[in-house]
Amino acid sequence: MQVNFHDLKADMTPKSWLSKFRQTSVVYLISMLMFYHGIGLLLLLIGTSIVQTTITNYQTPSLPHYFSLVLAAGPTEETLFFGLPYYAFGNHYVVMAGGIIWVMLHILNTSVVNIQNLAYANWLFVIPSFFFSFRCWVSGKGWFAIITHSGWNGIFFSLGCSYHEYSCLVFPSGGNYMLTLSTFALSALLLGLTYLLYRIRSSISISR
Repeated sequence: MQVNFHDLKADMTPKSWLSKFRQTSVVYLISMLMFYHGIGLLLLLIGTSIVQTTITNYQTPSLPHYFSLVLAAGPTEETLFFGLPYYAFGNHYVVMAGGIIWVMLHILNTSVVNIQNLAYANWLFVIPSFFFSFRCWVSGKGWFAIITHSGWNGIFFSLGCSYHEYSCLVFPSGGNYMLTLSTFALSALLLGLTYLLYRIRSSISISR
């Protein structure tokens, strides 16, 4: 499907950031994904520079990363904070609340919680991502948010691994496969529950 640039421009306008997408083709959604993630990267770079300048002895958080777990984060986070609230309540404000909680948790992605160790860059990057995920779900394209979330996590992991920012581990060290299995089991459970609520809400809409 050809992208309508008038719709694309309108959807990029901040006043539209809490509304449904005007188009939902894959090409259109990819364009919006690049738009929001581009803003996220810009905020990350500017914010990191400001934080390093204003906060004395600031240390960028360094937590263990595992490829299997960063992939599982896509379906887990998207369904828990966006999909389930949306299909359980059908209320955009509830979805917004879930998304805001998701954003704020990213600043705590650190082993030491104090002003000198908070994950400011991570937090700034996901703020625009909140709008993308929110709009995908309310536009009936939550599956796209899940896939791109995991894909983006995988890309970032690969880059961090390539530049030796952290170890290139697929599973947690020490052969802790139980953590991986439980994480994927949780993802599957949340996906199944989200799909069930989706079918229930769709059935109710059709019966009306």
